[in-house]
Amino acid sequence: MRIGFGYDVHRLVEGRSLVLGGTEIPYDQGLAGHSDADVLLHAVADALLGAAALGDLGAHFPDTDADWEGADSQVLLQQVTQKVRDAGYTPHNVDITVLLERPKLRPHVGEMRTNVATALSCPRDRVSVKATTTEELGFVGREEGVAAQAVCTIQPA
Repeated sequence: MRIGFGYDVHRLVEGRSLVLGGTEIPYDQGLAGHSDADVLLHAVADALLGAAALGDLGAHFPDTDADWEGADSQVLLQQVTQKVRDAGYTPHNVDITVLLERPKLRPHVGEMRTNVATALSCPRDRVSVKATTTEELGFVGREEGVAAQAVCTIQPA
């Protein structure tokens, strides 16, 4: 069994959709980024890549590559999952925490779990998604951005 940790952060801006865990969340701001800026899925992808010692998301999908502009992060996560499988491992479980003040994510957690499980080709009961505030502290607390942390385990295929 191997363990990986991932972290991502993006700024909140007007004029973009807020996509988290492959789910579009109704909100007046979205996340700035080269792709759809889904911090939740980016953190999961980095955790998987780290567990398999395959580098990080930017090494595989650089923000300087026009092919990935506006990319759906679910597609990126599926490709990362395949890279992990090609390296001889299979995802076992993932635990994700999203840090944001607003909006509340609880109504969307079920769909997010399903989306992650589908991308990883693993049972939904092995995917945990949680959200927390930072009690109005830091860039998250000032509602300038959203962060996500993920830890995963992978096992030999």
